[in-house]
Parts: sequence; structure tokens; C-alpha cells
Amino acid sequence: MDSEQLAQLLPEVRQIAIDAGASILEVRRAGYEVYEKADRSPVTTADLAAHQCIFERLEALDEHWPILSEENPAPTSWETRRSWDTYWLVDPLDGTRELLRQSNEFTVNIALIHHQQPVLGIIGAPALNLLYYAYRGGGAWRVQGEKSPTAIHSRPYPTDGTSVVAVSFSHARPEVQRFLRRLGPHQEKRVGSSLKSCQVAEGSLDLYPRCGSTHEWDTAAAQCIVEEAGGQLVDWELQPLRYNLGENLINPPFLVLGDPDFAWAPLLDGLSRR
Repeated sequence: MDSEQLAQLLPEVRQIAIDAGASILEVRRAGYEVYEKADRSPVTTADLAAHQCIFERLEALDEHWPILSEENPAPTSWETRRSWDTYWLVDPLDGTRELLRQSNEFTVNIALIHHQQPVLGIIGAPALNLLYYAYRGGGAWRVQGEKSPTAIHSRPYPTDGTSVVAVSFSHARPEVQRFLRRLGPHQEKRVGSSLKSCQVAEGSLDLYPRCGSTHEWDTAAAQCIVEEAGGQLVDWELQPLRYNLGENLINPPFLVLGDPDFAWAPLLDGLSRR
């Protein structure tokens, strides 16, 4: 799949993400209901409204490409997925707990996966009127409200100063704490949902380490944006994440790196990868 094909897809997929975000805000204003999924994680009627919007629109865009969504009721077993070469990978509302806490840091994530790699990624933060997007070979971009898109780039690691690290609840895990102690002087910043990765991509954060449980739909769109901005989203062996490789859709621990050229390997030496 070449950059010209991806560029042609981008405007419609970008609009789908914007419209799905609008549906979330509409449900939030009207009042949403909360349910508990089988894994005891929360899901709301806002998640389901965004899923419905995205699913119907992507299906109309290309009926031959399957859609794997966090809220997808269709069969998504490995037997079903193993033949997929190109497919959509979607988190209709990343940061449901942020929504429940009345935070605005939740996102709509849409990625196109081709040969196990994300080649197009859209992340919209509807309550912040903010959109990030990228496609393979097309660079990474940020749009605030009605302003023109701005190209974004990750930044070199500040070896002579204090780095800024994205904080999530996973930072309570011992391996992340050990890694951060090795990192040296750093400032921790609490950011919700996929906005952590987006802020690494735009150069306002240096690093996001994650050991907590995440799924493939949590990282795919962000990975495309980070990579096109000059950074990396890698496992703790410093290998890029790959998608749809087996039955399990749970990611390994990963790092979002703004500066791939920094000497990360010594900081990870001896740390558990699980």
C-alpha cells in the first residue's frame, strides 16, 4: 500500500474520527449509561455510539477490509483474523475512565493495519477540539480547532537537562520505577489516553514507558503518528510493535520514545519484559 493510496483515504477517515468524537460529546451532554464488560472494565453508551459511527462509515468506505474494534460484536478469533492482510483497528473511546472522571483527555483512535504494521493513524480528542493524524510517508500532523494543520516532530532527548515523562497508573509497577530511577532527573506529567503518545510525537514529552495491560487497539494509531513524527513505539527489546500475530491481542510492555538515537538499551538491561 503506497503513500498515494493512503493520502486518498485520509480525508474521509479523518472526518469519521471527528464525527465519532461529536457523537461522544452529544451522549456526554445528554447523560450516558455505564456497563461492566466481562473483564470488569467499564464501557459507556458514549463508547458504543462512537463505535457504531466508526463501524458503519468504515464499512461503507471499503467493505473488503475487516474492522476490529474494542467494541466490535463480530467474531474476532485468530481463526477469523489470521488471513487478514489489511484491516481497520479501532478504539472508539480510548480513556473511558477519563470520561468517567469528568476529564477531557479521552480520544477516538482509528488505525489502518497493513502487513502487521500501522500505516495510517488518526487520534481525535473531541473535548479538546484537537486532532492528530499520520500516514506512512506523509508525516505527522496536529490540528487545533479550525486552524490549519501543523507538522509535528519529536525532539532529541535532553541529555544535559531534565526530561519530561508521561505518567500513567502503570508507573506504580516496580519495573517502571526501576527504569525511571536509572533515567535520572526527569519531570513526570500526568496525561490521559493516547494523548501521552501524541505529546511525545509533537515534542512536548520525551518518553512514555508502559508496563500495564493494553490492547492492540490502544497503540496502533499512536504508533503510526509517533513513527511519522520521528519517534518510535517499541517493546522493551526496542523492537517496533507488530499487530495481528496471534490469538492474543494484548500488547507487551512498551516504550514511546521521542528520540530513537538515545542510548536506551543500557537503561533497560536486566529489567523484566513482562
